[in-house]
Amino acid sequence: MVCALGAAVCFGTATVLQAIAARAASPTTGGTGSDSNSGSGSGSGSGSSGVDAALLLRALREWRYIAGLALDGVGFVLQIAALRSIPIYAVGAALAASLAVTAVVAAWLLHVRLSGLEWGAVGVVRAGLAMLGLASGEEGDEAGSTALKYAMLGTAVAVLLLGAVAGRLPGRGRALALGLGAGFGFGVVEVAVRLIDGLTPSALLTNPAAYALLLGGGAAFLLLTSALQRGSVTTATAGLIIGETIGPAVVGVVWLGDRTREG
Repeated sequence: MVCALGAAVCFGTATVLQAIAARAASPTTGGTGSDSNSGSGSGSGSGSSGVDAALLLRALREWRYIAGLALDGVGFVLQIAALRSIPIYAVGAALAASLAVTAVVAAWLLHVRLSGLEWGAVGVVRAGLAMLGLASGEEGDEAGSTALKYAMLGTAVAVLLLGAVAGRLPGRGRALALGLGAGFGFGVVEVAVRLIDGLTPSALLTNPAAYALLLGGGAAFLLLTSALQRGSVTTATAGLIIGETIGPAVVGVVWLGDRTREG
């Protein structure tokens, strides 16, 4: 759980750094974009598609994006350690704390002003997730079927298609949908980590979950970068949390044997 909470701090801080870099890399904002509670964004500089690979390449020239990627790398290692020890839903609950981290760091670096209602919502979510964490049991010991591994690979492909549709939505809905799609991609990564039972080259090359991990993670980064450039950081992060928490939790309980504490 400590590893999962550490990952949340890394991911939450990285999101804001990547948002600053994505807006600086936007050809329409000229690096002057800022977050707003309304979630508005130009969204016109990268075409109608939500999956903007060109934006990601431009953002990679920004040092803040590189710093965010470094934090993501540290967070991913901590996340893997957590996923190997506690149920997926408990890890997801801890990672959802990145929403609060993003809100605080965005208020500092992007000069975002969150309303009392928004801060109250963050507090309520924190309380609910704390209760979920306290009720969590041991990690399931089921390996997962071959069909589930291919299902994760198919979901990773669907994330890219979702991004193409989400990019055509207006305003706040676009940032939320792109963030949600990114959450689905990172959710695929969470489940895929549990479905990889061997780290030898031959085991990885023949395991569909390994390809799902790579494709899901890559698609998630594409969608999240576009979401951060096109709208509110907090709105995009909210969609991200929903996408990477609920689905993987269900998979863990139904197919991988994750359970709550007795009683």
